[in-house]
Amino acid sequence: MTQILMIVGDYVEDYEVMAPFQILQTVGLDVHAVCPDKSAGDKVATSIHDFEGEQTFSEKRGHNFTLNATFAGVDPANYDAVVLPGGRAPEYLAIDDRVLDMVRHFHEADKPIAATCHGLLILAAASALDGKRCQGYPTVRPEVEAAGATWDPPVEGLHSVTTDGKLVTASAWTGNANWMRAFLKVLGMSFG
Repeated sequence: MTQILMIVGDYVEDYEVMAPFQILQTVGLDVHAVCPDKSAGDKVATSIHDFEGEQTFSEKRGHNFTLNATFAGVDPANYDAVVLPGGRAPEYLAIDDRVLDMVRHFHEADKPIAATCHGLLILAAASALDGKRCQGYPTVRPEVEAAGATWDPPVEGLHSVTTDGKLVTASAWTGNANWMRAFLKVLGMSFG
């Protein structure tokens, strides 16, 4: 069975963790959601970001998301791919050397990586974007370009997705369906 690692943290974007987690499980993949310094059964707080007409997104407290694996027990070599949701969590996950080492494993082993929104901050910090074409939430563009990537402007508002080899990136939760469809294709699965 294909095993997917999902790295999350407190104030991960609600729709970017809940929906992909369930989508990947629905198609029969084994998804392990982990957070630094937390164990299976612990929870992370989520945040709900919405686009309500202001110059940037609004933020509200979301749900409690239950982790189903223990971070300390993760060996990235045992996983086929990694998923990096956005939200506030990537701001501090991107400075956690343990997270960066895990992400570097996937990059160096040329395993599939799916990242959305602010999740690209982790890839930038892990030096996993050089020479790649990708997109994320527009405010991460400076970090993504400074990490050596080519910014791919979203063509469908925040619904579009960019695939470059085994890297699948999207702008925001509004593109979850396109993001997961493209990621499943990279994993060798196709659904129309």
